[in-house]
Amino acid sequence: MALYTTIHLHNVTAGQDDAYAQWFDGPHRDGLSRLRGFRGADRYEVTPEQIMPDIPQPWRFMSVYDFDLPDPAIDVPALGPLIAEARDTGLTADDTTERLYTYRLFTDWKMSPNWDDTQPFSGISLILGNYVIGRYDEYQQWYEDVHSNEVINVPGHVGMKRGELSEHQIAPKHYCPGDQLILCAQQSDDLMFTLRDFSARARGVSPSGVAMQPRKEQAGSFARTVHYFRKVSGSDFWPGGIAYAGDLSVYPPQD
Repeated sequence: MALYTTIHLHNVTAGQDDAYAQWFDGPHRDGLSRLRGFRGADRYEVTPEQIMPDIPQPWRFMSVYDFDLPDPAIDVPALGPLIAEARDTGLTADDTTERLYTYRLFTDWKMSPNWDDTQPFSGISLILGNYVIGRYDEYQQWYEDVHSNEVINVPGHVGMKRGELSEHQIAPKHYCPGDQLILCAQQSDDLMFTLRDFSARARGVSPSGVAMQPRKEQAGSFARTVHYFRKVSGSDFWPGGIAYAGDLSVYPPQD
């Protein structure tokens, strides 16, 4: 078994927001529950607050699907027909922006002391990143031992999971600008404060006195795209990829 995450970046046809939401939290979840290795899914909407406000934000929505797969070559493509239902019925906007990318995760969520395990995530940020050519091992060590800790300890950030682009992808296939996936979870009612302190720590000017290591000295490429989203789907999302409807008596999952 291996952990995989598929991200579906998309827009919704004008006037179909409610219909898409009802499909996602109804028939779509029913179909997902029958897939081998399915752990959970949630849907997010792009936020006005962004850490890199000048880069394009072509997608209003992102759906995140989590799996623990017995055979990725068989099981990754099985998600495709379920997502195609929205496309075939006109719920997904036909504007050429839709993208599907699947990543093999290195680990599950890595949580910080900021995490309140009685509350769901308020949002997730997505980085489609890359490492400097020839410095793969250095990049992984820096992210795991240094940068992930720097990021998830920013107030409002609570956890991170990472992966790399899988050889198994879902049609329609497109070029992916990021070989490396970084998902950072938030629990915040003031995202702008989180982003400002994140930026200040990166520049070494945070009132907290915490300064991140300069990125220019690391193996992380500046060829990356960053997007912040707020959660809009109907279920609460808990680390481990399990979607619950608020019944804490079944969390954590029992063997």
